[in-house]
Amino acid sequence: MGGLVYFSSASGNTARLVGRLGLPACRIPRRAGDPVPAITEPFVLICPTYADGYGRGAVPKQVIRFLNDPATRALLRGVIAGGNRNFGKLFALSGDVISARCNVPLLYRFELAGTGEDTTRIRAGLARFRAEEEDKTCLTQA
Repeated sequence: MGGLVYFSSASGNTARLVGRLGLPACRIPRRAGDPVPAITEPFVLICPTYADGYGRGAVPKQVIRFLNDPATRALLRGVIAGGNRNFGKLFALSGDVISARCNVPLLYRFELAGTGEDTTRIRAGLARFRAEEEDKTCLTQA
């Protein structure tokens, strides 16, 4: 399985979390006109949530454009979502939306830029998830 792909707005919260993970990661550009990275290996997406009070707009438009490419979407294996607990039931809603629309597991939720504990849990969870994915691949190739 490949690495991480993430989107981070100007606030940089998601970028700070990804930086602390210390894992290979590719950033989806903030500006619509910037080139989108070509993804060729399975990946986990880390995405913040930007929703109005009703949940509309939870997934950033840049992420929607990125996942609208069928070849890229086919490589998505899971999603980790960020958000702000002040929004109650809408906390990390982007993960629920992406999970449901792309039929992949929601692996973890974190608040804002995450904590040291979040970083530890995400690293450990990704290691387990990658091992499980590799086991699945070995079984299908046998």
